[in-house]
Amino acid sequence: MTAVELDPVLVEVVGSALSTIVEEMSETLVKAAYSPNIKERRDCTASLFDAEGQAIAQDEGGSPLHLGSLMGIVAALRERYALEQIRPGDVFIGNDPYTGGGSHLPDIVLATPIFIEGELTAWAATLAHHADFGDRGHAHIFQEAIRIPPVHLVREGARQEELLQLILLNCQVPDERIADLRAQEAALRVAVARYGELCERHGADVVRAIGAELLDYTERRTRAAIAEFPDGEYLFEDRFDCPELDDELTLRVRIVVRGDEMLFDFAGNPPQVRASVNVVWTGLYAAVYYTIKTLIDPDIAPNAGLYRPVTIEAPEGSIINCSAPAAVNGRSETCQRIVDLIQGALAPAVPERVTGASNGANTGVHFSGHDRARGRDFVYLETIGGGSGARYNKDGLDGVQVHMTNTSNLPVESLETEYPLMVEAYEFIEDSGGTGEYRGGMGIRRRIRVEAEDVHFWLDTSRQKSQPWGVFGGGPGASARCLLSEDATPIDHGYTVLQPGQWASIETAGAGGYGDPAARPDAAIEADVRDGRMSKETARKHRS
Repeated sequence: MTAVELDPVLVEVVGSALSTIVEEMSETLVKAAYSPNIKERRDCTASLFDAEGQAIAQDEGGSPLHLGSLMGIVAALRERYALEQIRPGDVFIGNDPYTGGGSHLPDIVLATPIFIEGELTAWAATLAHHADFGDRGHAHIFQEAIRIPPVHLVREGARQEELLQLILLNCQVPDERIADLRAQEAALRVAVARYGELCERHGADVVRAIGAELLDYTERRTRAAIAEFPDGEYLFEDRFDCPELDDELTLRVRIVVRGDEMLFDFAGNPPQVRASVNVVWTGLYAAVYYTIKTLIDPDIAPNAGLYRPVTIEAPEGSIINCSAPAAVNGRSETCQRIVDLIQGALAPAVPERVTGASNGANTGVHFSGHDRARGRDFVYLETIGGGSGARYNKDGLDGVQVHMTNTSNLPVESLETEYPLMVEAYEFIEDSGGTGEYRGGMGIRRRIRVEAEDVHFWLDTSRQKSQPWGVFGGGPGASARCLLSEDATPIDHGYTVLQPGQWASIETAGAGGYGDPAARPDAAIEADVRDGRMSKETARKHRS
């Protein structure tokens, strides 16, 4: 490719166009999807990559953790297939964390090459969480779902029906899966068309050159922001629990800031466990990159230029950089804690950019079984938000998704229409936010009663044995817990079977406060009591 002289205005215009393409991809996927987890909760992501597989645009509404599921797909395809084996009209599918297809198996990635005038110029990829794998074991990955390496789903426009039938045979709700996969394909077709129009308008060489310039620009901004951090070595450790583990683990990080570069050293973390909370390297990298972006400059474009000034070291075979065949379905719980580690470590360096610890979990509830009234099997998955940590000048947000997850809640009306379930309570939890000059956000209580026989219930969460910590004198948020109706079977490692009339009440953790509680204005405390955020007893302690 010949050198192209770039106009800064044109760079901005084309950069905005690339961002618009991924946003249109995402909206197409959501509108065309069938399952509530995608069409309502928006548990999906869209991205564009250059020909070498470097991310050049990711939709703003997607989950940051999905970056880990997308990060390795193009590199895996380029390694698996010779260039002449990749043709226009191809669509590749993958979900396997150990062969480049994702970071856990429910996240199915579809990718397609974009050819301009016969030359492979870019890639488009969509990810959707196919909520079909809740009621399975988690001792190793072979129990979690079917593993799909990056392979052809569509070859030069012809769908590989035998492969599709193999995948659907391993799904509990195959009608949902085929509809959602077609929605992902539709989003890819949008990307191919829009990228082609952009190249026709400005020239393929110009668009490619601008893609490279956008990465360089992001790198420059990232380095400039890191250079503002005080040089030094920063350490932090935190406790980690989940229903699958009998004991708490201690996770730790060492961060070294030198000039305009950062090193994240995760040496000394526990070995991978016989549970689903192990993290493959792509998930670790996504958590680190997300946290860097939020701490140094939230407005930096989400592309691969962000990665260049950052070095990540983690021992293979550890819980945060696991090796096959470790189970990974619940990896988001651990990734949330990785964010907490980095925030805690860098609090002394950038006190006005960190928050108190947020709820520290991606609380996933899974109900599955057979719905006799509707004559079909069902799988209901939802991740319930919790408290967000307080900042140096604002209270934390109540009942929101934080950090590595960015999904919406499933409206009660939709839940009760789709599944044999009844929502009996959906509310904030009083006193769950940590005290401080600025209060931590509140957790959520959601109580769900089942109306079908033999409904399998599985809970993924964390912070049941510890509390989200506050910073600079702020108090901790409340822990998470799960309660069952008196006649229900007690949960064993997060799993039980419920009968009609029985219920599960999920309470997510709150978040840590910021600053000395004695500095909180009386008017703010009175408003907290009036609005049900704080009890009178806690208010009295706040003032003492």
